[in-house]
This record gives sequence, C-alpha cells and structure tokens, in this order.
Amino acid sequence: MLRRALGRSLGNAGITLVVLLLLWQAIVSFAGIPSFVAKGPLDVWEFLFAGEDAAAHRDQLMPLLGQTLVDSVTGFVVGMAVAIVLAILFSLSKAIEAGVMPLVLLLRTIPLVSIAPVILLITGRGTPASVAVIGTVVVLFPALANVLFGLSRASRQSLDVVHVFGGGRLTALRKVNLPGALPSVFAAARVSVPSAVTGALLAEWLSTGLGIGGAILKFNAQAQFAQLWSSIALITVITLVLYNVVQILENLVLARMGMVNGVA
Repeated sequence: MLRRALGRSLGNAGITLVVLLLLWQAIVSFAGIPSFVAKGPLDVWEFLFAGEDAAAHRDQLMPLLGQTLVDSVTGFVVGMAVAIVLAILFSLSKAIEAGVMPLVLLLRTIPLVSIAPVILLITGRGTPASVAVIGTVVVLFPALANVLFGLSRASRQSLDVVHVFGGGRLTALRKVNLPGALPSVFAAARVSVPSAVTGALLAEWLSTGLGIGGAILKFNAQAQFAQLWSSIALITVITLVLYNVVQILENLVLARMGMVNGVA
C-alpha cells in the first residue's frame, strides 16, 4: 500500500509538470509576445544549465530563491501552527469561537494588499516580522477552515465511548478528533504550500525587497527578461516539488494508518 501511494503521488507530480511545461510553451508560442520578452522552457534551460554563462546565472538566482524559500517556510510554519491552535481552541470553547471567528472572517474578506500598509506600520518595513505576519495571514484562513472541518468530522460513536469511560472534552479531542482530522491537516498543509510561497513573494515585493519577489520588479525594469522568466520558473518548480512532497508524506502516513481518502 505504501509503494502504491508513493507511485501514485510521483505519477501525479509528473503529469502536472508535463502539463505545466506544455501550457508554458503554448503561451510563449501563440500569445504573440516578442521572443525578446517571452522565454520558453528551452530558453530557461539554456540560460540556467546549458549556456556558457549558466553557472554565473545560477549564482545570481539561487540566493534569491533561497531567501524566498526561507520566507515561505516562515509563513508556512507560523500560519499552520496558528491555524491548528485556533481550531483546537474553537473546538474546546464556543465562547472563544464566537469572540474570535468574526475577526477572522472580517480579515478574510479584506484583500491583503489593502491591509499590508497597516501590517508594515505595526511590524516595520523590511523586518522579518513583516514577512512572518504577511505569510501567516495568507496561510491562516484556508488552513483554519480545513482543520476545523476535520475536527468536526469525528465519529459520534467514538466520542460516546470516550465519554462513557469518563473522558472529558480534552480527552476526546486528543483521542478522537485530532487523529481523525489528520487528512484535513494534510490537506491544509498542501493548500498552504503555494499560499506560503505567494505570501513570501508578496512580502518581499511590499516590504523587504529581497528574494525573488523583490528581484522580479528589478528584472522587469532593467529588461532582464531571461532572469525574470528563469526566476519565475524556479519558484514555480520548487513550489510544485514541495506540494508533492507534502502529498507523498500525506499518502504514506495515511496509508500507514490504514486511512484511504480520509476514512479509517
């Protein structure tokens, strides 16, 4: 079962990558964009790996990619942690849910670009705190919805068994709700991977000016279109890889626990 889950995940990743490359090439070929501006997969491959100056090009872009990955991990970890803690608190106390959920929903309806200036005023422009807060806001809301959904799907019979043997709400949450919510937690993690990367790019663009998010504007302004397309391709491929790593981990863990599509 573990081997089958791993093979299915790798197959899906391969299909996604092929479709992505075909769409990219189709846009470059048929959108009517001048070849000086539009760079296809082969152009990016030559720029990064096959050209005479490929090593220098990689040396230019890899530090930017590394910075964006660090910022993405920060937003992912903090956002997922806050989402899980809030979901547990909401499950334990309806009063906390009634007090906090309206604020969460209000923030969810406001575009991040609109509240980013307020975040930067509070945390300071160019600070690690601004990157963490912006990344957390992007990750938090979809992750919270997924985790809350998973916690609410606990088997009523299992909860009754815990209560019959004297277990309280906290025991039921630990013994029944949290293990049963694992598929939803993994789903939240998968969704949060591209969200965290988007949040990092946005934070770099609005706040720090570092990483790929900060470099894209410079590349565009300086007409360095090969660097522009290559940086976008790198972060897209890395995001796809990370997404599928989480999916493979999910399939392996759920298969190990005897869960198929979230059902034990």
